[in-house]
Amino acid sequence: MPNPWDVGSARMLASLGFPALATTSSGFAWSHGHRDGRMPLDQTLAHFRAIAESVDVPVNADFEGGHAVQPDDVHRNVLAAAVSGVAGLSIEDSTGDAAHPLFDFDLSVARMRAARRALDDSGRSVLLTGRSEGFIVGRPDLAETIRRLVAYAEAGAECLYAPGLRDAADIAAVVKAVAPRPVNVLVHGDFTTVHALAELGVRRISVGGALARAAWTGLANAAMDIVRDGTFTALGRTIAGSEIERTFR
Repeated sequence: MPNPWDVGSARMLASLGFPALATTSSGFAWSHGHRDGRMPLDQTLAHFRAIAESVDVPVNADFEGGHAVQPDDVHRNVLAAAVSGVAGLSIEDSTGDAAHPLFDFDLSVARMRAARRALDDSGRSVLLTGRSEGFIVGRPDLAETIRRLVAYAEAGAECLYAPGLRDAADIAAVVKAVAPRPVNVLVHGDFTTVHALAELGVRRISVGGALARAAWTGLANAAMDIVRDGTFTALGRTIAGSEIERTFR
């Protein structure tokens, strides 16, 4: 389930045969010249609608923390996201505060319960993914991560996700703890394969902002050839414009 950051990248990925896509908050923010987590709610919802309407495959929405702290506000915002056309959305437990990077356990569970209630109230069939962010915000505690994911499942999350897990034993432990609910794993580097994760029981894989980073890397490297060396070598290694055009017919 790769992560496009705009309509063009969504259509390109769908044309390659992926059965589902997911938005990326970081890739979306970078495309607007912002840091991750800085996009306003109205633009985020419009982004969900644009991506969902641009492809014929299901789209999962990276809704970060629901653009709110308190459960009632999470409920309101998730309700708005549920009618944007997405097939699923995720709610995470990170605060954005380096000194206190995760919401307290009880508040985190209440936020997930509010998201579940909002999706039920919407009347739409939208899958809820519960995310625990400890491994990417400086709190790599497997036992606490599992405690949170199990609680999120009990609060109504249908898929569980702990971005940052790389060790096979840790991933297997999460899969076992929340079974039979499916587990999503983030792959943002060359540390595993689809087959290896499937063998561990992982049911869903996403790449977060990694494809967006790959695109930014290509841009930066090609531009550096020009500004630093006065050459255009990297431009000779790009896909042809005609091939890109065929994607958008």
